[in-house]
Amino acid sequence: MPLPEPDAYALAHSERLVQHIRDQIGAHGGWIGFARYMELALYAPGLGYYMAGARKLGREGDFVTAPEISPLFGETLARQVAQALDAGLEEVLEIGAGSGALAASLLAELERVGQMPRRYLILELSADLRERSRDTIAARAPHLMERVAWLNRLPTTFRGVILGNEVLDAMPIHLIRIADAGVEEAGVQAAPDGSLGWAWRPAPGDLSDAVRGLQLPAGYVTEIGLVARAFVRSVAESLDRGLVLFIDYGFPRNEYFHPQRAAGTLMCHYRHHAHDDPFFLPGLQDITSHVDFSAIADAGVDCAMALLGYTTQAQFLINCGITDVLSRVPAEDAARYLPLANQANRLLSPAEMGELFKVIAFGKGFDAPLVGFQSSDRSHTL
Repeated sequence: MPLPEPDAYALAHSERLVQHIRDQIGAHGGWIGFARYMELALYAPGLGYYMAGARKLGREGDFVTAPEISPLFGETLARQVAQALDAGLEEVLEIGAGSGALAASLLAELERVGQMPRRYLILELSADLRERSRDTIAARAPHLMERVAWLNRLPTTFRGVILGNEVLDAMPIHLIRIADAGVEEAGVQAAPDGSLGWAWRPAPGDLSDAVRGLQLPAGYVTEIGLVARAFVRSVAESLDRGLVLFIDYGFPRNEYFHPQRAAGTLMCHYRHHAHDDPFFLPGLQDITSHVDFSAIADAGVDCAMALLGYTTQAQFLINCGITDVLSRVPAEDAARYLPLANQANRLLSPAEMGELFKVIAFGKGFDAPLVGFQSSDRSHTL
């Protein structure tokens, strides 16, 4: 399907990023690993997709996340956060707040139930998204702005609740394939005409080790999320005492490396069109891959965090009482109730976000039973 054409300004922006990537390729002997390419395409200062000014989230952007779909998401998640705050944790740190929709709905609901955090911190690297999240919170909960602060790095020491919604999937991944001679790593090179394309090399030991024992057939292509694993380790090092919740799309190891996923899970999003070409208009599209939750669980546990739960988004929201939150609007008030019911269906339906998206929880010095995993915990599948 033909993808929408960007305007001249956007095309010029993409070309500036492509030239920056070409320069990086030239400086590294004509080849960079795909993880480095993805890092540049998404996070190059002033040029990368998340670091520039184009709208990314919502109807006018490239994709929609659960907090943009409905305030029900944040209001229901607030019940899990409130339980942790009631157990003695005092602060909340949201990683990658995007538009600020989650922070706004979460804070409003925590205020409603009388479990406000002492501070609500937002770790956001993008200056553009910082401003948008600040505007959203100021518009929806202006009286709570004094509790909110923005960070550009993880705190050295943190006690509280850490939230990451659709954060891990946006971290650079190493792309590999199984060849007759061994494991190969995907990289990027520039053709004589300046276009960017794939180039494969023998994979280093850490990538080969990551798939050892999986018995993947020749030709199998997949992603290894070394950056996401390192990030989880950084979170664990920062956390002195508290609860960590990551919400994202993905699978446990036995499903992630299933024969049906022999082409990998790499996906790009551009103006609500999904496709698999990461070299299409760099800087103007999102590049993601599904999360290997078994690897994430291993990374957390290896750094002295306890695995407290793992389940689907649908089951987590049901456990937290999304139907009770929805019922606060009378069904007889069709103008208000029906849109919310449709939004709830998108969050819960297996055909939408309910089954593909998962929630994983870690704790350090915090082991209270969590309401979000009181039924149908799937930790045993990791």
